[in-house]
Amino acid sequence: MSDAAKAPHPYHLVNPSPWPVVGALSAFVLAFGAVHWWQGGNRLIMGAGFLLVLLTMGGWWRDVLHEANKEQVHTPVVRHGLRMGMGLFIASEVMFFVAFFWAFFNSGFMVNPSISQWPPASIAPMEPWGIPFLNTLILLSSGLAVNWAHHSLLHNQRDGLTKGLFLAVILGFLFLSLQAFEYGHAAFHFRDGVYPSIFYMATGFHGFHVFVGACFLAVNLIRSLKGDFTAEHHVGFEAAAWYWHFVDVVWIFLFVWVYWWGS
Repeated sequence: MSDAAKAPHPYHLVNPSPWPVVGALSAFVLAFGAVHWWQGGNRLIMGAGFLLVLLTMGGWWRDVLHEANKEQVHTPVVRHGLRMGMGLFIASEVMFFVAFFWAFFNSGFMVNPSISQWPPASIAPMEPWGIPFLNTLILLSSGLAVNWAHHSLLHNQRDGLTKGLFLAVILGFLFLSLQAFEYGHAAFHFRDGVYPSIFYMATGFHGFHVFVGACFLAVNLIRSLKGDFTAEHHVGFEAAAWYWHFVDVVWIFLFVWVYWWGS
């Protein structure tokens, strides 16, 4: 009998874990190392912090999977709490990008009196109907692939689940490759003024989110190949799908406002 079945309540009281403390220390080492590097130091401390963060992520998520699959303590109430937590996390990420759009519109609508033209005359903006439009099609197609995988999972079609996830992961990394190519051929650099700064911050952080989302989907692909997820119990997959659709929506706003209108 699982621990959840023996408990007099539907909640999961987690065991003491080292990962919150290890994660906090890892984040501190990573941030300190990044500042040290920016001030002219080497990258060793930052690299160590990055590895510690990866260790924390792997260990913590391994424990969560053990709780779900071995201990079976993820009751419907617990799963609802996990979904709510993911929803609130995505809401916080939305506000993160709102800050970039606020900065862009503050300059684009010339609210800032120091700006009389947008984009600035010295800036040659990206052509929106080239790589940006192609990347839009790629990212939207990856969202459809995730929906295909989700539909297949709900109907116990394992083949469609794995194929959909595989296609979404490939399209995600293809998006990143094209964005890197676009950056390499850009006519402006990060320090060339307010427009390049906002452009690279907004699109660069979105690219980072695409990378995280593609890794998230890749983990779900590996889990699906190992037989994880059922039509009734697939919170991990839902979290990855929600995150990926959030990435899709943010890109649509970036394409319309930053690439198209901003050009």
